[in-house]
Amino acid sequence: MPIDFPNSPANGATFSAGDKTWQFDGVSWVLVASNASIGNSAITEAKIADGAVTADKIGSLAVTTGKIDSNAVTAGKIASGAVTASKVGSDVNVVTVCTSGTRPGSPFTGQAIFETDTNRMKVWLGSAWSIGTAHINTISIEYLVVAGGGGGAGGGGGAGGYRNSVTGELSGGNSSAESALSIGVGTHTVTVGGGGAAGANVGSNGSNGGDSVFSTITSTGGGGGAGGTFQQTRNGSNGGSGGGATSYATNSAASGGSPTSNQGFSGGSSSGGLGDYAAAGGGGAGAAGTTVNSVTTGGTGGLGGSGLSSSITGSSVSRAAGGNGYWRTGGGASASNSGNGGHGKDTNGGGNGYAGGAGVVILRYLTSTINGTGLTITGGSITTSGGYTIHTFNSSGSLVIT
Repeated sequence: MPIDFPNSPANGATFSAGDKTWQFDGVSWVLVASNASIGNSAITEAKIADGAVTADKIGSLAVTTGKIDSNAVTAGKIASGAVTASKVGSDVNVVTVCTSGTRPGSPFTGQAIFETDTNRMKVWLGSAWSIGTAHINTISIEYLVVAGGGGGAGGGGGAGGYRNSVTGELSGGNSSAESALSIGVGTHTVTVGGGGAAGANVGSNGSNGGDSVFSTITSTGGGGGAGGTFQQTRNGSNGGSGGGATSYATNSAASGGSPTSNQGFSGGSSSGGLGDYAAAGGGGAGAAGTTVNSVTTGGTGGLGGSGLSSSITGSSVSRAAGGNGYWRTGGGASASNSGNGGHGKDTNGGGNGYAGGAGVVILRYLTSTINGTGLTITGGSITTSGGYTIHTFNSSGSLVIT
């Protein structure tokens, strides 16, 4: 069927008929697009010479959306393996997607690849592949987040909440380790909870410790130990671990503070006879505070619950123990950044107990994770151990990934 082309067309004008399109080049009409001209598997490896596709052979705007009919070039029309690295000239910028085990067998100098199993972009240097640049958008970070311990009074203060994601270790309340976090580029606030202030042996409860926070992880401050009121009972305060209770010159019983789930244990309860003082220990991350009955203990306070150990820094350190109750030797101030509950007053007579220990936030990641990425991570006190980089925050700050 003859084609009736327009008369006196302008240079560059196009004309379509059926599934074909022509363009006037100033002299004649040239066929530039045809769905029918490309059959299934019409483009094969044998039909493309090595180096046939080069930058200088593709004119500016030669291939545009308007010049390619819908579905003109489909997967079904290009035979498997038809377009290979050897068919593309080295002056055309392409990236071959492969794995570290399926790299091109005969690469040209400057050829770029992306390995899906290592997430690295590499270049053939003529005799070997470059080490490459890793491309990641998140880093897996393990954490130990310990809140501030509750202040002691008569009853011992509860330990700060204890959350741990180190594989093979325990989290608070003797629960299983939590999952590591995936953290991306940016500034991530770290809050380290302070220890709760001491209360009075005969008077007010100790204060709760402050929460410690990193990303979505919040550890709750330890509950304050109970103060004492003559011929009354007083419950320990709730917290990460609960504060110890007191009973003063009464047969009635008091309850230890309740813990936060999977962060610690309850404080000990108390009861006693007339004229006696019973002060229970605060709960710890690894055990409940000791319950006390002054008839059987003679007024000596209960022991605080044990803490838990972690080797996140490379050395095993125990943290988050509950404070001892009143008139129990071995009291004194809590260690800094231990998350321990404060002890009750450790000698006979009126007066204050001891403040709880401040918390701590410790983060670590495999050093190899960021090697070759160009990423920089700052914040806290930075150390290394066993292939890990460790950031320890003894006070509030930020983990900055750039």
